[in-house]
Amino acid sequence: MTEYDSWPERNAEYLAVSLNWLRSRLKLLTQSTSQEDIDKTAKIMAELAEIEPPPALIILSHIFGLSDFERSLLLLCAAMEFATDIAQLCAAAQDNPQRPYPTFALALSCFDHVTWDVVLPNRPLRYWQLLEIHQSNIQPLTTSPLRADERIVNYIKGVNYLDDRLAKLVLPLNPWSEQDEILPLPPSQETIAAAITDQINQSIQQQHFPIFQLSGIDTQSKQTVIWEICQELELQLYRLPVELLPTQTTELANLARLWQRESRLLPLALYIDMQGKDEKAVSTALRQFLTHNQGIIFLDIRDTGFSLELATVTYDIAKPTPQEQQQAWELTLESQADEYATQLANQFHLNFIEIAKIAKSASHSQHQLWNNCLASTRPRLDTLAQRLEIKASWKDIVLPVEELDLLHQIADQVRQRSIVYNQWGFRQRMNRGMGVSVMFAGESGTGKTMAAEVIANDLQLNLYRIDLSAVVSKYIGETEKNLRRLFDAAEDGGAILFFDEADALFGKRSEVKDSHDRYANIEINYLLQRLEAYRGLAILATNIKSALDAAFMRRLRFIVNFSFPGVMERKVMWEKVFPPKTPVEKLDFQKLAKFNLTGGNIHNIAVNAAFLAAKVGTPVNMDLLMAATKTEFRKMDKPFI
Repeated sequence: MTEYDSWPERNAEYLAVSLNWLRSRLKLLTQSTSQEDIDKTAKIMAELAEIEPPPALIILSHIFGLSDFERSLLLLCAAMEFATDIAQLCAAAQDNPQRPYPTFALALSCFDHVTWDVVLPNRPLRYWQLLEIHQSNIQPLTTSPLRADERIVNYIKGVNYLDDRLAKLVLPLNPWSEQDEILPLPPSQETIAAAITDQINQSIQQQHFPIFQLSGIDTQSKQTVIWEICQELELQLYRLPVELLPTQTTELANLARLWQRESRLLPLALYIDMQGKDEKAVSTALRQFLTHNQGIIFLDIRDTGFSLELATVTYDIAKPTPQEQQQAWELTLESQADEYATQLANQFHLNFIEIAKIAKSASHSQHQLWNNCLASTRPRLDTLAQRLEIKASWKDIVLPVEELDLLHQIADQVRQRSIVYNQWGFRQRMNRGMGVSVMFAGESGTGKTMAAEVIANDLQLNLYRIDLSAVVSKYIGETEKNLRRLFDAAEDGGAILFFDEADALFGKRSEVKDSHDRYANIEINYLLQRLEAYRGLAILATNIKSALDAAFMRRLRFIVNFSFPGVMERKVMWEKVFPPKTPVEKLDFQKLAKFNLTGGNIHNIAVNAAFLAAKVGTPVNMDLLMAATKTEFRKMDKPFI
């Protein structure tokens, strides 16, 4: 026996000797060799099989519990792909030139310790799809062609890679890109990773694999934790989008069997993404896929309430804590960290992948870092609400002193919340979140939206308008889902949420008369809970303050009333309404202020007058403004006096 330095060489030697042994067995059926030659070759095979680590065929036999006869039959089928003379030897051994292929009948006559049940569907060769039987309608099983599965043939050769049929569905999962600076797990996630690792090691020892359910809203945090675990355990991690699971029962069963087989052949782990999917629509297929699980599978879910009625262990994986995020900013920003890290961590709720990408892409100026954080938090929320373009500032808004002071207080509370809640200890005395919930009440056009813009501009935050009348669904439970997606997406950037038509959901609650009334109250309670837990600013706007539920009103931090502007406020609005580049001529703002209009009406009149002026080629003058004012009154169904 030759000494070799590597396992591939030893495996190739074992395979070569095995093929010679197989040739001798086949030739014995035609009396063209002797039993002595067979025994001599078999002895060498046995010696090579004892070398550690063993040859691939021996490992395969141990993995799937093959008997000596089953291993010999599999070798016979695989040999067709290794040596061109095997087909001719098969035909000669069966005394039939039309059968240049392995059959069960040939194996029964060729090998020792034969058993008839090895080709039953529940036996390893067929259950694990190690070989295929190509049986026609008129051909008996014993003389039907047998063929080894291509993946198994390659494994026996020493080439171990993921089955091509699975490679079309699953993708290698590495949450970090090649350009990223890989950050170590924070302590809060490291603790969970250690617990999951211990559970995996215990499962491997016991050969009992529960489904590892990962709850929480942040998929990237889950993936970084699982990726770190797989790196430590030397597992190849793959991702399967749950929507790619076949719905046809037979196809799904075959896929499940293939994955179970691969889990035995390779050190694998599978990550199934359920985030944002209809649980009812996919649960049946997913349950069938996982029913006979014999490997390490992670299931990414949003809530712990999802149940497959299978053996599971659940771990909640959240984003790093604000303190851990600050430390990550300090690590990635290095010398410039002291100035920005605390501010960024207090405002944005990001995972380590997001922090690493933003820190690398930004020029590390405070403005650039802030804008990159804002941009990174927009994609999810942009699909759920309308992002408003922010233009108005404090100099643009006209309000009574008391209301203007309330707006400044709101902005200051958002800006200083970390100091009051964290540094001064108020967070430990409060059951609610760090957010601020306020109400803007007033008629249409009195400045509610502009006030939200002003605050967003001051705080340099994204502003989103949510039409609650569109969020509310007639289907039970759908309103909660809509709100959950909205708040989950908004948390990352602490965006300002401007809920228009708040009375659509927060109207006075009636007595519960039927299931719809009961669920309507549940929806209101859910929104109240999310508002209190939300770490950003939520503004609820209404035109009908009196229609709102009193219990809801008590939970608000501020209520700002936007009253109809008086003459003095209207005069200031007229003075500010035209951009500096607009040509104007002899405007009587005192006269214009006498018209009983809101700020929104004044803006409309100014725009319409500008178009009239552009048409005739003159500056905006009083005649044009009077014409535009008359049009606005007609639109409001009010007499123009």
